Amino acid sequence: MLISRIFKVIAVSCLWLLLGCSLSHGTDTDIACLKSIKESLVDTRNYLNSSWKFENVTEGSICTFLGVECWNPNENRVLNIRLPDMGLKGRFPLGLANCTSITGIDLSSNELFGSIPHNISKIVVFATSLDLSSNKFSGKIPSSLANCSFLNVLKLDHNQLTGQIPGQIGFLVRLKTFSVANNRLSGPIPSSFNSSIFTEESFANNPGLCGKPLSPCV
Repeated sequence: MLISRIFKVIAVSCLWLLLGCSLSHGTDTDIACLKSIKESLVDTRNYLNSSWKFENVTEGSICTFLGVECWNPNENRVLNIRLPDMGLKGRFPLGLANCTSITGIDLSSNELFGSIPHNISKIVVFATSLDLSSNKFSGKIPSSLANCSFLNVLKLDHNQLTGQIPGQIGFLVRLKTFSVANNRLSGPIPSSFNSSIFTEESFANNPGLCGKPLSPCV
């Protein structure tokens, strides 16, 4: 009888320990996500340095960080990160992959450079909105963006992107806002982009682009 009770106590204790580890996993990874972003970017205007403090992190504390929105204000689970026009410099922050429940990313109007990661669909798996406009990103638009099946908004305009537009992106059924204007893209606009939804403004000022809704290709 005594042995049976001891076994039950141990079993219950182990169950609570496993549940505790599971519930804290999201918290730990989201904190690691924000730490990595802060460390990887040059904060020229001191916005992150003055707001993102990790010395005494408690449940919900990261939800008060500048530009951070959480699913629940009392839980360290990041929903959106909005850091537009903050003078941030550096490459695309790969640490975003640790914000495993994030849906909105706005890094527009900064000084981010280099290529957009080829595996971006594995970094922002559940993104509904991705705004990287008005930076200095270069290289090709990664075709893996087509695997971000929840995207409603994709803004890559005002960068230095080259090459062709991946046709697969045009098949994203939820995509309603799309812009690659003011880049250095070339080639025909894929027919997968419905010209009744995506107008000329979405593709403007790319000297090498042609086809609907722009001028016909020669």
